[in-house]
Amino acid sequence: MTTSIASPAVVPPAAAPGPTAAIDTGRVAGLIHQLLVELGEDPAREGLNGTPDRVAAWWNAFLSPDGAATATCFTESQLGGQLVIVGGMSVWSLCEHHMLPMNLQVTAGYVPDGEVVGLSKFGRIAQHFAGRLQVQERFTRQVAEYLGDVIGHEDVAVAVRGVHLCMSMRGVRMEEARTTTVHSGGRFGTDLVLSQQFLTLTTGLWGAR
Repeated sequence: MTTSIASPAVVPPAAAPGPTAAIDTGRVAGLIHQLLVELGEDPAREGLNGTPDRVAAWWNAFLSPDGAATATCFTESQLGGQLVIVGGMSVWSLCEHHMLPMNLQVTAGYVPDGEVVGLSKFGRIAQHFAGRLQVQERFTRQVAEYLGDVIGHEDVAVAVRGVHLCMSMRGVRMEEARTTTVHSGGRFGTDLVLSQQFLTLTTGLWGAR
């Protein structure tokens, strides 16, 4: 298991890498057709007939996710010092080094200050940043920075546990390998008790799966 921890100052989320133009599914289908031929296959045979179009449609859908959506915040003026953790979020992304899938288990925590974030938005934010060619480290930072921008302060922590097929089915082929990344901001980077609470509850959630 690899663990990386970062506690940077809060800055507005930078433009995230992703498709810069509309995807030409017809051209992508043609390239998949050509790939099958180069791999010694017959794209016209039973089973592969229509595969290039299906693959192109999938790429288009995966790389064109819905926006992260405007996060809904609800006023809760009586809250102060409470730790909120949202876990159990599982998203699929694609490793940009080998273009193989990675499954990311996401847990996010924050300290409300007069407002709480609508719970469904956490999952939408994770899906938004997963729908592109990615690396887990960047994904973790992007989710944390977006949440920090939403709530208006840096008391945010995001932990991600990833299974990478580029490590499980190629190279060393270690199926049990897991990669953990943690991005801690604000009080999560300075308050050891708060940080430990987040990490303990997060690992407990992962251990239950």
